[in-house]
Amino acid sequence: MNYFLTSERLGFRNWTAEDEPLALELWCDPEVTKYIGGPWGADVARARLAVEMNLLDQHGIQYWPVFLLEDDRHVGCAGLRPYPSEEKTYEMGIHLRPGFWGQGFAREAAHAVMNYAFHSTDADALITGHHPQNVASRQLLKRLGFTFIEERFYAPTGLMHPMYLLRREQAVAQQAALGDLL
Repeated sequence: MNYFLTSERLGFRNWTAEDEPLALELWCDPEVTKYIGGPWGADVARARLAVEMNLLDQHGIQYWPVFLLEDDRHVGCAGLRPYPSEEKTYEMGIHLRPGFWGQGFAREAAHAVMNYAFHSTDADALITGHHPQNVASRQLLKRLGFTFIEERFYAPTGLMHPMYLLRREQAVAQQAALGDLL
C-alpha cells in the first residue's frame, strides 16, 4: 500500500470510497463504537466514511485508516479533524479494532498523529476526550502528556466526557526530555 505516514509497525493512508468494507468492519463493530455512541448500523458507518473523505477534501486531514506494515491488515483509524471553537487546534481520535487492543498500537498511532500534527500542519494544540468509563484511553492520554481541561457534553453518548489538551510547546519539551517518538 502507499502510506503517507508510517511508524514502527503502522502505516496511514487516506480513506477512499473503495474502503467501504473496511469502514463497515470498523464502525459496525459494537466494541469499537460502544464509547462513541454506538452500536452503529451500516448507514451510520457509511455516513462516517463520507464525513472522513469530506474532511480530507476540505481540510487535508481525517481519521486515517491505519494498517500493519508487516501484512497490511486493517488496525482501525487514527487522525485529526478541525476543532470548531479554536483556531489551529485539532481534535485527535483513535478507533482500533478489538483484535489490536492491548498491544501498544493506540500509543504508537497517537505518537504518529501527534508528530504529524506538530510537524506537518499549523497545529498549535491538540484536543481529545474519552468516554468517562474508558479507563485505557484516560491512561493513554496522561502517558502522552495531555492535560485534563474540563468535562464537555458529548451528544452521541449523552454524557459529559473528560477533555484533554496538548500544546505544541508541551509536545516539543516532552520530546526533548524523553527523546520520544515526536
